[in-house]
Parts: sequence; structure tokens; C-alpha cells
Amino acid sequence: MARGGYQRPSNPAPVSGPGALSRRTDGGPSQPVRVPSGGKYGERQELENLQQSAPLSESPGGDVGAPEPADLTADLIGFDMPSQMPDEPVTAGAPSGDGPGLEVLGLPNQPDEDLRRLVAWLPVFEHMANQPGSSKAARNFVRQLKGMA
Repeated sequence: MARGGYQRPSNPAPVSGPGALSRRTDGGPSQPVRVPSGGKYGERQELENLQQSAPLSESPGGDVGAPEPADLTADLIGFDMPSQMPDEPVTAGAPSGDGPGLEVLGLPNQPDEDLRRLVAWLPVFEHMANQPGSSKAARNFVRQLKGMA
């Protein structure tokens, strides 16, 4: 029995493989068309047409709605509420002010760590900084690296 024209595949692949492993990916389950309400005249129809012309594949997790607003604000403390840590200054964890500084966060000083790795390339940077027309920033960068070596 000969068929012509488009034939929707019965078992489409989510992603096509390479070469001999390739399978058709069209015709699978798709997400419903979702268009926000409101907007200017004609925008809704335009958005519907765009979504229908290139439908998205069905999401593996299903349709997940937005969380309830109460879930988002359950752990927040209002500005008019008393402090939960009255003995800790507001500036704790900040680079200046009362209380401990950034060191309490336990984060590595990433810029210094990166610069230490660049010390191995110091001869290349020195050559760059010694070229005619080199910027003042390039020369200062080399000085900073030499200070770490």
C-alpha cells in the first residue's frame, strides 16, 4: 500500500542521533499553547501562531504551576519585626564596619588565587608590557604579578 505526503511518526525520538542512528523527531507529544492575557491588539493571535508553528516537546516533568505566594514568604522576617540575632552587628560579613569581615564566609580569595596561577606566565606578560605603546594598565598588571612571585 503506497502512501504519499507527510506521515506522522508513531514513535518519535526526543533527540535525533548521528548518521545511521538518526530518527525522526517530529510528531511527538507537545506542550499546549500558552498565551498570556492582556497585551496590545493582535499580540495574542501572533503569539498563538508562533507557538503553533514551532511547538515545544512535552516537558519530562509535566506541567508545574507557580508556587503559592505563602510558600515564598514563610521564612521572611519583616522590617518591623525584632532582630533574630540581636548581638550581631548589621555589618557582620561585610568588608567594613563592626563585626567579623568577609573571612567568616569561608570563601577563597578568588582574584588572588587566579593571579597566583598567572605567575607562571609572567615572562609572556613582561614581554607584552615592554612593547612600545603598551598600556599603563598592562605594566601595572605585571608589577602586581611580580609582587606575588
